[in-house]
Amino acid sequence: MAKAPASKVEKRQAEFGSDVVVDLMKAFDIEYAAFNPGATFRGIHDSIVNFGGNYKPEVIFCCHEEFSVAIAHGYAKAKGKPMVAIVHNIVGLQHASMAIFNAWCDRVPIIVLGGTGPMDTTRRRPRIDWIHTALVQGNQVRDYVKWDDQPYNLASVPESFVRGYRIATTEPTAPVYINYDADIQEDTVKEPIEIPDLSRFAPPAPVQANPEALRRAAKLLVEAKSPLIIADMLGRNPKTVDSLIELAELLAIPVIDKGSRFNFPNTHPLDVTGGARELLQKADVILALDVPDLYGSLTTVSKSTRACEYVTSPSVKLIHISMNDMLVRSWAGDYQVLQALDIPISADTSVALPELIQLCRQMMGSDGKRKAELQGRFSAVKEDHESLRAKWMADARAKAGHKEISTAFLAYELGEVIKKEDWVLVNGSSNGWARRLWDWTKPYQYLGASGGAGVGYGMSAAIGGALAHLGSGKLCVDIQADGDLLMTSSSLWTAAKHKIPLLIVMHNNQSFYNSEEHGIEVAKFRKRPVENAGIGTHVDDPAVNFAKVAEGFGVHSEGPIHNPADLRPALQRALKVVKEKKLPALVDVIAEVR
Repeated sequence: MAKAPASKVEKRQAEFGSDVVVDLMKAFDIEYAAFNPGATFRGIHDSIVNFGGNYKPEVIFCCHEEFSVAIAHGYAKAKGKPMVAIVHNIVGLQHASMAIFNAWCDRVPIIVLGGTGPMDTTRRRPRIDWIHTALVQGNQVRDYVKWDDQPYNLASVPESFVRGYRIATTEPTAPVYINYDADIQEDTVKEPIEIPDLSRFAPPAPVQANPEALRRAAKLLVEAKSPLIIADMLGRNPKTVDSLIELAELLAIPVIDKGSRFNFPNTHPLDVTGGARELLQKADVILALDVPDLYGSLTTVSKSTRACEYVTSPSVKLIHISMNDMLVRSWAGDYQVLQALDIPISADTSVALPELIQLCRQMMGSDGKRKAELQGRFSAVKEDHESLRAKWMADARAKAGHKEISTAFLAYELGEVIKKEDWVLVNGSSNGWARRLWDWTKPYQYLGASGGAGVGYGMSAAIGGALAHLGSGKLCVDIQADGDLLMTSSSLWTAAKHKIPLLIVMHNNQSFYNSEEHGIEVAKFRKRPVENAGIGTHVDDPAVNFAKVAEGFGVHSEGPIHNPADLRPALQRALKVVKEKKLPALVDVIAEVR
């Protein structure tokens, strides 16, 4: 991920402990600090706006601590370096905990800062400083941050922050939490506090693969008759996408992109995402690249009984290059099923893949017969790829004449409106239809999902992604789920407050449909009325008018849109607002559930 930048500390001398914290943020070129106002970090707040001039970092005003962390989450994925989120002591950290867990599961580097009432009990105000102070604040999130710290004194602050930044940005990346006592923040600086030379505290070089294991993997791939590649979080380093393309083309290997990041262009003839069941069944060698849930990628699950069974052959050889085993906690099960492997390799795919490619080239040599076989495999996969994409496009276009707006048609129309723009899908995918129908060719075009599947991520992460792209000329697009926004609707105010250019397209199916779908499956299995699955899941009676909600928060809005013929003009008008006025705009679209 990010490398520690050169020091950019302002020459102004720090007067208070919190000034030192701001100096450290400036030294690491932290652009933004997102927070909901809280008294326990009042010192840091003052230092950002008065000592630091509200510039690097600049305050991003949020109405909930969960938003603060989710904004930093989206920013870090888009920018490739950490952002700071600041949370109020115990209660604010509790609010933020779900978003921190999302970032943990998504392996995203975020610097979460917190404050606490004075640890010196003689300096605490009655009641509030007591109930908002913990003995060790980090206990609250320790199971899903990579590291936490609570510096004992001001002299400890620089090392703590530098260590936290280094740990967060060392692969596998993840959030860290640092808590500052009110006294540390607010006491005067009695002796100058030096910021260390950050060039000497950069993250370590990426972890290399074991040479013999890599050689065995190359031999399996070169000799395979029906190889397959599955990639999931490889694209956290965009440069690795090119390596994957090179390997796939060298050996004519079809690729499944699991979608936690942009891993492989959907326009590439070897992309088989969304239509690979047959390839999974006949694969004799599978190379998995940064796949947290490999077992889930190889199996099907019954929605009613939860029973899983393998799609793959029992004889398939499995290779997995990842760093999954280097970041495991016992509290949560985000480490997934322990999948049996023939060649497990702990390494950073950004350095392992080029080595693997070199070995495969050496083993291939100049065997003309083998190259002809590979060309035949390439052509067969290409034909299937083109046929599948054509079918999806035809299916989506056929929905134009329907009375209601389908999910596929929503994605199609939005794609047509933005296709000439340099777009980034900062959140959402319209149940996968955006990837099926749009041309995904550049690694920055898709940021992935939340990681921990915690609802409420989307809008805030979209703001963070758009912040990262400010001034780039890129159009940031959020395909926003209705239930997700209901949990975080005031994030719209943050987008309006900070004039974030963002095209927000509501996929308003008026249901928490994931839960409704589960209710339907359970009812079917138990032979009970399926129509009752909508009780407690449908968002209607009254229906939410997201256009009016957005308008109330100061965001340009259109809708609700019911008629397919009205969809494109509304999207075009909203796009004009985003491009010309550099402001957020929302289109509320009433769409089918799937």
